[in-house]
Amino acid sequence: MAEGVDRSYAKALFALAQERGQADVVARDLDVVADLVVGEPELRAFLSRPWITAAIKRNAAAEAAARLEVVPLARDFLALAAAHGRAERLPGIAAAYRELVDAAAGRVRARVRTATPLADGEREALAGRLSRVLGGKQVMLEDAVDQALLGGFVAEIGSLRVDGSLDGQLARLRERLVRGQG
Repeated sequence: MAEGVDRSYAKALFALAQERGQADVVARDLDVVADLVVGEPELRAFLSRPWITAAIKRNAAAEAAARLEVVPLARDFLALAAAHGRAERLPGIAAAYRELVDAAAGRVRARVRTATPLADGEREALAGRLSRVLGGKQVMLEDAVDQALLGGFVAEIGSLRVDGSLDGQLARLRERLVRGQG
């Protein structure tokens, strides 16, 4: 249910941002304000207190966003979310918004885990391979080192999982041997 709320807020903001030609800049600024709410426990606690009026929350959030020098639409959105008790949902809203911006631009984000850090050439080659698998969409890699992997990579793109890891290959080999297909 919470993801549905996040998506609803993201869709509304995206529609406004598109009308104003600010979809990408709002995406960047929304990440900034979400990081602020996540990174400042005092602000998060203040915005979640039920006895503080919506008007006070709205003003505090707008002031915090103004200090970050975000575009007015992002500032007003933070104020609205705070006034409606949704400030804690900002990271989820920002993620849903980013998906909408990426989809409109023909991009997808791939979360990639590797055993060792990827070199620039490896990042480009992997992005190219994943792009071909996804019908030519531009792939934005978000990579992280996972020392639990023996080698290779695991990529997650939405609900699609591409397992090119040594661990995955060994698991598939083990499964074939158990079924007698080895």
